[in-house]
Amino acid sequence: MGGLFIPDAIMFDTKVALIVRDDLAVWQKLNVVAFLATGVAAAAPDALGEPYEDAAGRRYGRMLGQPMMVFTADLPGLQAAHRQAMSREVRIVPYVHAMFSTGHDAANREVFRAEDADHLNLVGIALHGPKKAVDKAVKGLKLHA
Repeated sequence: MGGLFIPDAIMFDTKVALIVRDDLAVWQKLNVVAFLATGVAAAAPDALGEPYEDAAGRRYGRMLGQPMMVFTADLPGLQAAHRQAMSREVRIVPYVHAMFSTGHDAANREVFRAEDADHLNLVGIALHGPKKAVDKAVKGLKLHA
């Protein structure tokens, strides 16, 4: 799995998958993935680990306590994953193309609400939920290289 090592003793009942559209510029992909990850953390604060502390006792922020797999897809692939996730018990964090043209959070929600709900112009989605449900939603997608 792309060099990711998870000891057998550490298994998770849930899974986090971030899916980013393959035709974006690199800066856009990174931006989308960062925003999606914050959405997962905000929606699942219980999934956050403890704060980090260095050898000098300085405390640092918390991170999600489980791996996040980053996948890539074209628009139809994102829309298919979205449909699969909608039919399961999966938390979905969306990012649509129109959000690139806004300057603040309230405007993001406005442009999202204006989207055709059945044909979202997705540039990324984050999925968090039961492992099997997330696996079904990302079935056939490639890990981002």
